[in-house]
Amino acid sequence: MKAAVLNRISGGFQIEEVEIDDPIGREVLVSVRAAGLCHSDLHLAQSDYGIPLPAVLGHELAGIVEKVGSEVTEFKVGDHVVGTLVQFCGHCSPCLVGHTWQCDHPEKTLRAPGERGRLARSSHELTQVFGVGAFAEYSLVHENQLVKIPVDVPFAQASVLGCGTITGVGAVFNTAGVRPGETVAVIGAGGVGLNVIAGASLAGAGRIIAIDAQAKKEALARDFGATDFVNASKVDAVDAVLAASPAGVDHAFEAIGLKQTLQQAVQMVRKGGAMYVIGLPKPGTELAVEVHPDLIRRQVTIKGVYMGSTNIKHDIPMYAEFYRQGRLDLDRLVSRQISIYEINDAYRALESGEFARSVITSF
Repeated sequence: MKAAVLNRISGGFQIEEVEIDDPIGREVLVSVRAAGLCHSDLHLAQSDYGIPLPAVLGHELAGIVEKVGSEVTEFKVGDHVVGTLVQFCGHCSPCLVGHTWQCDHPEKTLRAPGERGRLARSSHELTQVFGVGAFAEYSLVHENQLVKIPVDVPFAQASVLGCGTITGVGAVFNTAGVRPGETVAVIGAGGVGLNVIAGASLAGAGRIIAIDAQAKKEALARDFGATDFVNASKVDAVDAVLAASPAGVDHAFEAIGLKQTLQQAVQMVRKGGAMYVIGLPKPGTELAVEVHPDLIRRQVTIKGVYMGSTNIKHDIPMYAEFYRQGRLDLDRLVSRQISIYEINDAYRALESGEFARSVITSF
C-alpha cells in the first residue's frame, strides 16, 4: 500500500510503498477513506519526542472495515468507523470506572514484543504511531481504538471526530464542565481551538473570547460561536481579555502549546477559575507560576488535558449525532480535501494558518 513515511525529523513525508500485515486477535483492518492533518503530527515530525523512525503517523482516521481478527466482536466487514489515538486496555482501574483516556496499559492495544510488526518496508519494521498510522491506504487498529459511526456521516467530516473534536469539545464538556453563562477564553483558533469554541457555545457559555495572532481567523472563530476576538499580534492578549471580562474568565483553554501563551492563560483566569493545557508543547517546555499569588491567593487550577478526557465509545457517537442534527459544525472544519501526495504542502499551509483542517481523501 501507499503510505506517507517520516524517515527523519524535519525531513518531511515521503510517499512510499509499505507492507501491512493481516489482522490478528482483536485487530481490525480499515480501508482509510479520510485522514485529517492534525497539528500534533506536525509537532512529532518536527521535534524529537523519542518515536523510533522510520514511522507512519496520522491519527484522525475514518474508513470502512476490510477484515477483522479472530477475536473481534464489535465490528464486521463493511462497518464505517472512526479511529483515534486513545488507546485503552479495558481492564485496569481507570478503564473499569470509565476513564479510558487514563488507561494504565495502553500498550495492550499493540502487538506484544517479539510479534511481527504491523507495518514493514523491505522486511524492516516501521513504527505505527499511536497504533493508528492513518497516513496510508490501510490501517491495522485494535478494536478498542475504533468507533462505529452512521453511514451518512461523510468520511472527511468523520475523521476530525477522532482527535480535533474529541479534544476540543471534550475539554469543554468532560474536563472543564463549562456551565451556562460562564466566561471562556480560547487561545488558538486552529482546528482544536475552533472545537473548543463550538463546545463552549453548545454548553451555553455567556462569553467566548477567541485569541489568535492571525486576523484572518476572526470570521471563522465567530462562525463557530466566539462572541469576541482578540488579535494577539496587535494587542496584549491578557489586557484585552481582562478589558472584556474584568474579573478574569472562568475557563481559559490554551490550544497552541507555547510557553508564552501558557503563561498568558494563567493570568486571564479569575479567582477560583481554571486554565487547561490542550496544545502540544515542544519537549522541555516549562510553565512557571508564582505559587502564592496564582495558586494560593487566586486559587487558580492548572490542568493538563489528554484528548478531551474522552471515553471514545460514548462520546464519538454523541458528537456524530450532534453533527447529523446540525448542532456541531464539522463541514467548515474541513477546509479542503487533498491527495496523500499533497501532504507536505498541506502542512506548510497549516503552519501559516491558511486552513483549519486539510483531510487526505485520495491515495
